[in-house]
Amino acid sequence: MARMIAILLVFAPLMAVAAGDPVAGEQKAAVCAACHGADGNSAVAAWPKIAGQHHEYLARQTRLVRDQVRVVPEMWGLVMNLTDEDIDDISAFYARQTVSSGVADDAYVELGRKIYHDGNRDSGVPACAACHGPAGNGIPGAQYPMVRAQHAGYLADRLNRYRAGEVNGEDDPYSAIMAGVAANLTDEEIQAVSSYMEGLHQARWDQVSGN
Repeated sequence: MARMIAILLVFAPLMAVAAGDPVAGEQKAAVCAACHGADGNSAVAAWPKIAGQHHEYLARQTRLVRDQVRVVPEMWGLVMNLTDEDIDDISAFYARQTVSSGVADDAYVELGRKIYHDGNRDSGVPACAACHGPAGNGIPGAQYPMVRAQHAGYLADRLNRYRAGEVNGEDDPYSAIMAGVAANLTDEEIQAVSSYMEGLHQARWDQVSGN
C-alpha cells in the first residue's frame, strides 16, 4: 500500500489538460461513434466504453495514439489529424456521458473481488483499488482511469498486454506501472478481476458502503 501511495504522489501532477467544450465535442465525436458508440457505450468488447471516463485520461490517451506513442492502428487513422483542441472537446463530451452498467460472471466474483480489493500478497500483485478506487471510479487528474462497468474482454486484453510488457513508450510512467502490476497475474486472476470490474457500478457500491 505504501508503494502505491508513493506512486500516486509522484505521478498525479504530471499532466494538466484544458477543459474542452462538450458542445463542440458532440459534433466532433462523430468520428469516434462507429467504434465507441454515440454516447460512449460501445456495443463490442474490442472497443472500450469511454462514457463517463475522466476527461484528462481520455485526452491524454487520444494524444498518445495520435502521436503514435500508443500503438492502436485501427484508431490512428481516425485521430491523426485531430488538434489538441479537438481532442479536448471530444474528451469533454464523452466525460459527461453516463456509462452503462455491466454484469460480472458469478463464477469469478469471489476471486475477482479478492484481487481487486486485496491483491495477491504471495505473488506481489497489488490491489487494483489502490489506484482505481474501491468502486472503480479511478482518480480524476491523476491518470488512473475509471474501470467500473468496462467490458471484461477489453480489460482482460489490456491486462494481458501489460503482463507481456507492452507499454506506451519508454517515457510513459502509467503504462510502466501497469506492466509491473500485471507481471505476476495468472490467466485465471486476469479473467476473474476483469469480470469483477465489469460488474462494478456506483449505485451498487453506494448500497454496500452505506453512502
